[in-house]
Amino acid sequence: MSYVLPSDFVTKMIDAGEAKVFMSTRDTLIRSFMAGAILALSAAFAVTVTVQTGQPLVGALLFPVGFCLLYLLGFDLLTGVFTLVPLALIDKRPGVTVRSMLRNWGLIFAGNFAGAFTVAVMMAVIFTYGFSVPPNEVGQQIGVIGEGRTLGYSEFGAAGMLTLFLRAVLCNWMVSTGVVAAMMSTSVSGKVIAMWMPILLFFYMGFEHSVVNMYLFPSGLLLGADFSVMDYLVWNEIPTVLGNIVGGVTFVGLTLYATHARTGAARNRPVPRAVAREAGVPAE
Repeated sequence: MSYVLPSDFVTKMIDAGEAKVFMSTRDTLIRSFMAGAILALSAAFAVTVTVQTGQPLVGALLFPVGFCLLYLLGFDLLTGVFTLVPLALIDKRPGVTVRSMLRNWGLIFAGNFAGAFTVAVMMAVIFTYGFSVPPNEVGQQIGVIGEGRTLGYSEFGAAGMLTLFLRAVLCNWMVSTGVVAAMMSTSVSGKVIAMWMPILLFFYMGFEHSVVNMYLFPSGLLLGADFSVMDYLVWNEIPTVLGNIVGGVTFVGLTLYATHARTGAARNRPVPRAVAREAGVPAE
């Protein structure tokens, strides 16, 4: 599978974070637009499969196709840069600052949202024959998802917000693991297999992904779901973005960086008794 050792792919993670900071505005927006659009199509595909088969696991098994494609094509998701770019800052790469990191995040957020929203409009037209009829079964299900993941959380107040936040943390723990997994192999098959596993897990578990939600919730609003733009922002997108940052940086970026890029000093090995007797030193 052309496996790359952790010490090597962590260096690639830092290099990738640095490269994204200095990428031109044009390229950043194009790559993030396409990433948001492809992931939105994949989400629409997964919901369609789930509705038609009645089996959520089938939809989850197939959803990673979009994630794998967009990373093989070199496009950028917000959740991925939440993990990679801070490593370049922590590693003190020249020219990488908090300001340049936030600029990169802002551009990718805008590009991802534009791509996802474009697909949301296209699919809403398809689901309603140009808004001339009520949404079909798939469109109705997207509306149900939007209501459940906004009003469903707000119903529980602070406990609902905590649940939402933790689902977002767990989501980017898995999604960023998928981003890193693409660097674990030099073969296409190895990259796809490694990426597929954590993405399947996050989608089936119903964790909160900020870019997937950029499709699901605007799509639900376009299709007449019973929640507002403010519900979407306060009770989903903003807490999800914050949770995605925490999950990606804490459980993926920092842990890999701390143990593979800044490895702690090795402990002294105990002297075997036979060697100690010959050397005349006490054995441990």
